[in-house]
Amino acid sequence: MSKSPFQKPIEIKISTVVAVSAILHTSDGIALDAALKGMTGGVPDFFEGDLAVIDVGDLAPGCERIDWASTIALLKKYRLNPVAVRNARPDMIDEIASLGLSLDTGKRDDTPAAAPAPAAPAPEPVAPPPAPALTPGANGADKAATLIIDTPVRAGQRIYARGGDLIVMAVVNNGAEIIADGSIHVYNTLNGRALAGASGDANARIFALAMAPELVSIAGVYRTFEDGFPAEQARQPAQIRLNGDKLDIQSVNSATRA
Repeated sequence: MSKSPFQKPIEIKISTVVAVSAILHTSDGIALDAALKGMTGGVPDFFEGDLAVIDVGDLAPGCERIDWASTIALLKKYRLNPVAVRNARPDMIDEIASLGLSLDTGKRDDTPAAAPAPAAPAPEPVAPPPAPALTPGANGADKAATLIIDTPVRAGQRIYARGGDLIVMAVVNNGAEIIADGSIHVYNTLNGRALAGASGDANARIFALAMAPELVSIAGVYRTFEDGFPAEQARQPAQIRLNGDKLDIQSVNSATRA
């Protein structure tokens, strides 16, 4: 069957792409390797090929030069795929570009990225996430809103609520991934992976009527459940919240924590 003569050879549409931030506090490859090994706990598919933005804004001023090729290879070893660098200094730009990475001009703070700093810059507020996701059929479509999903989230699916909360009314299956810049609410069984506070909101939480996730994260702090979810909260109504640098599990019916 011949194709319609009006069919375009290519179409460009807005799509939601999620990337994790790999925030470097050192350029020491050995230290980075050890930290990633400890973070992933030896789980080979911990990141599952996630896109990554390398953030160098927190590097100490006097640290050694970054070996970009080795750093990229190290992240790929742990199944992170670097696509861009954030907060790059001007002297880094040529080497970054030669390795095929983009320059992310977004800012986590007031530090200028990829350009010389002007004298005495005025403080700037942190910019909100671009192009917030809107709830299908929600009122007030001109503002960031809660994204509501009524159908099951199947293995291999990834859903991202940019700039707001995510509500899932059906089951989240094993192998699925749900992500929100705000909190996540699952009014059914939560299997798979759930990542709340994806843009750094440490106050975000994960709620589910039946908890059974493979992995959870809030503001970049991860916890995996290779040995199963804690028995006292497994498949029970529960919430997960960030407490300092660790994730706590709390029943929604009591103050008991795991």
